[in-house]
Amino acid sequence: MQFDQRSPVYLQVVRWFKQRIATEELQSGQEIPSRREIAAQLGINPNTAQKAYKEMEEQQLITTERNVPSKITRDPQVVQKVRAEMLEEAVSEFIDAVKAIQIPLDEVVSKVETVYQETERRKIDA
Repeated sequence: MQFDQRSPVYLQVVRWFKQRIATEELQSGQEIPSRREIAAQLGINPNTAQKAYKEMEEQQLITTERNVPSKITRDPQVVQKVRAEMLEEAVSEFIDAVKAIQIPLDEVVSKVETVYQETERRKIDA
């Protein structure tokens, strides 16, 4: 994982987990590494990992019980909310980039449809 200087590392860790939840790389109820393990895997301070896990607990992305490993939420509404949040973020970034080069909306929509269909065809052909 590559960290940037724009936002706190713990929030980048939360986002990293959200992306994996949204894409179902992490399944509902799946155990996740301990705070110390994730700190070692990502090369971050254990206190940063603790802060990220605390944030994920507050957002109900993970559940933690005493003496039991943390797990990804089983709540489908939370998972759907994460997916919607990730989509909103991606679309907003895309729109900002397109507006900066002043491309008309109809041209953008047409291009998005074309490229999307092409990537879907490539997946099928692969």
